[in-house]
Amino acid sequence: MTGGSTGAVGLVLARPARLLGAEPFFMEFIAGIEERLAERDRSVLLHIVGAEDAEIAAYRRWSAGGLVDAVVVVNRTVDDHRPAVLREMGLPALYVGEPDELAVPAVRTDDAGPVREALAYLLDLGHRRIARVSGPDALLHTRARTAALLEGCAEAGIEPVVLEGDYSEESGAKLTTALLNAPEPPTAILYDNDVMAVAGLNVAKELGVAVPDRLSLVAWDDSSLCRLASPALTTMSVDVHQFGVTVAESVLELIDGVEVAERWSPKPTLIARESTR
Repeated sequence: MTGGSTGAVGLVLARPARLLGAEPFFMEFIAGIEERLAERDRSVLLHIVGAEDAEIAAYRRWSAGGLVDAVVVVNRTVDDHRPAVLREMGLPALYVGEPDELAVPAVRTDDAGPVREALAYLLDLGHRRIARVSGPDALLHTRARTAALLEGCAEAGIEPVVLEGDYSEESGAKLTTALLNAPEPPTAILYDNDVMAVAGLNVAKELGVAVPDRLSLVAWDDSSLCRLASPALTTMSVDVHQFGVTVAESVLELIDGVEVAERWSPKPTLIARESTR
């Protein structure tokens, strides 16, 4: 490391801490980043906050104290104030997520393509009443997934039901209950994470809705939760650890002051298991 380097890369997660304990994604993601950074004697400085203003406050503290060499910014939102603030303070930042109009160092993700793949799979199985339990609508990747589902269903001549969740077990259970108690319940539900999908599976069992005989379930993000569920859940699976390694590669280029190569997250693939028919 050069003189003046802190050896740290900052990562702020603006979400309830209770979700991080239940959701495997970010722990695997951080492990991938740490693995690559450790090769350069660097590490992640992780901070968990409840909202964007607290995240921005953390960036200001880190910048004023010279505590990090760069930050990784995740979960881009529709009205995202973080890019302007980070530019103002001159703190190097790598952005992770949906492509947008900002010409910034980034690792991009394709959220629309996997939704189209999952939808095509369900349509091929004969499903026409399809629902989705999404993440927060303010997130760019949530909107990209919703737009892809609406477009694909329109092409197929069907109208999906989309309900907004928050990635928690509670929202997965509550929204699945609402869907299954509707006058025309869906025959297939896509969930934006594994935790909500497992909660939805449990609700279906409690209501006596057989999976997959009467209801097919698909989770976004594969994990041991999905593999150990009974029946095991069909998923859109991403190599989350490699995703983290890819992000680390880019942030190291940013810190080194060289051009950051264009990179994309690993492509999600559909893994069909016993929860779909």
